[in-house]
Amino acid sequence: MATRTVRDATRELLRDLGLTTVFGNPGTTEIAFLTEWPDDFTYVLALHEASVVAMADGYARASRQAALVNLHSAGGVGHALGHIFTAYRNNAPLIILAGQQTRSLLPDDPFLGAVEAANFPKPYVKWSCEPARAEDVPAALARAYHIATQAPMGPVFVSVPVDDWDAETSKPIVSRPRIPGFAPDPSALDELVSALDTAERPAIVVGPGIDGEGAVPDVVELAEKVGAGVWAPPMGARCSFPEDHPQFFGFLQPERKALASALTEHDLVVVIGAPAFTYHVYRGESETALPPLFLVSDDEQILARAAEGTGIRATPKLAIRALLDRAAPREAPKPRTRLEKPAAVTPITPAYAYSVISEVLPEDAIVVEETPSHRNELHDHLPIKSTDTGFLTVASGTLGYGLPAAVGAALARPDRKVVAILGDGSSMYCVQALWTAAQHNLPVTFVIFDNSQYAAVRILGEAAGGEKVPGVDLGGIDFPALAKSLGLRTSVVEKAEDLKPTLEAALPDERPHLVHVRIDANPRTLY
Repeated sequence: MATRTVRDATRELLRDLGLTTVFGNPGTTEIAFLTEWPDDFTYVLALHEASVVAMADGYARASRQAALVNLHSAGGVGHALGHIFTAYRNNAPLIILAGQQTRSLLPDDPFLGAVEAANFPKPYVKWSCEPARAEDVPAALARAYHIATQAPMGPVFVSVPVDDWDAETSKPIVSRPRIPGFAPDPSALDELVSALDTAERPAIVVGPGIDGEGAVPDVVELAEKVGAGVWAPPMGARCSFPEDHPQFFGFLQPERKALASALTEHDLVVVIGAPAFTYHVYRGESETALPPLFLVSDDEQILARAAEGTGIRATPKLAIRALLDRAAPREAPKPRTRLEKPAAVTPITPAYAYSVISEVLPEDAIVVEETPSHRNELHDHLPIKSTDTGFLTVASGTLGYGLPAAVGAALARPDRKVVAILGDGSSMYCVQALWTAAQHNLPVTFVIFDNSQYAAVRILGEAAGGEKVPGVDLGGIDFPALAKSLGLRTSVVEKAEDLKPTLEAALPDERPHLVHVRIDANPRTLY
């Protein structure tokens, strides 16, 4: 085979794998990878490495494809670690390619060198390496791709010394297709089918793994066939069931007592594609026992750490299809009562703001959300109806995800309107991602709910008995001026009667547009 550079061989592999969109923020240790950039590759520049990773995460989750991230040595990786953790919790298939100093300098602990580079992002990557030889770089990236995209999906990390890219190689590069999912064990499936057939009031908890596989229509069909009430799991990062469906029962809270109480009406609970369960606050153990529980997941760690229930290892779509083929039909449960629209008052309440967004939201829009203190109002008044990536949020709790993730989602799905609904505090962590939205002229509407505080910290702190907690008050941030400086159009809403017409004018804008909404600052109960 003819000799070519490691850089040439890697680009051949990336083309074969469909990884020609690269998210990055460059440094000198990346120049050798980026030089003579191919015309068929797209480089998406973000102005901070945390934004880089969150954009790639939004892109990967919206497209259901892997995304390639290029970071700068140790400092750039360090900046990005918060959202690498988020990508791990989100099961986002990211291939993170980081620069490293020249091999000949590494023994001297050089400037920009990364000590134990492969260990730096652990434990929040599925696999990491720094290849022993330059010619091993393409093979390492091929392996990284298959690990990232194999269930359960997640980020991987490869560190490449700068002089590796110009090295010559004659090693053949083999591009293999993604590794598919796996079906449940037949005997375990028998037990679950028998439990479903004998249950009188079954429930299905639909985790983000279902939408991650594009299996929402399948789980809707299953719920309708077996007559199950459907719940969303605590802290779910995707919508895996249309929330206007008559069998949708609501959202489980991330607290043991409230969750157990919500499930008491059922005599069987089947959790698919989510942990059982993710909790956020501790208010003592529940005296109410959970109903008999089955947990279907592709993640062996989720199955192993579950405190109770029967675990079945399978990817969600194949498990759902298997249940559809075998479960007996049953009459649907009685629908739940829906909440009335909140009153239009000023200061604008989060509940009213979400209800208005629900009225004007395009039918096929992708909602990217990060308003931690208003999650209950979101659940109550903005039902997500799409069965194809209608909703993305952060599974880790690391702030700053929503704004850049919306940019990535818009790049991945140019056929869809993207609406990002963000808190003022959350927005400021990666606000520079607005610049990337403007540079790519993306039709994203960014709606900032400004209550001038880290309200979730205040609400939960006060609920736990905290007093005079510092560092929760914000204010004085001129979001429209900031957005204009980064290239966006802007609007401001201070009165309830102005919210709907302002959103109706902003949403059709084919360019990025920021709507700054003044929200009632009075704290609400959370969970």
